[in-house]
Amino acid sequence: MWEELGIAFALLLVIEGIMPFLNPSGWRKTLRTVSEMDDQDLRIIGFLSMAIGVIVLYIIH
Repeated sequence: MWEELGIAFALLLVIEGIMPFLNPSGWRKTLRTVSEMDDQDLRIIGFLSMAIGVIVLYIIH
């Protein structure tokens, strides 16, 4: 189990690094926009992201 968790974490880092590598100015603009959002909107986005992740995992597995 720890090996799979390590692989998942490594893939997360690779995927998270794609946007700042390919388009640093766009990534910075996106972060600026996100930092100006209110907490409720960020919570909704976070919840939807987690829900989509769980659904994708369920479909794959």
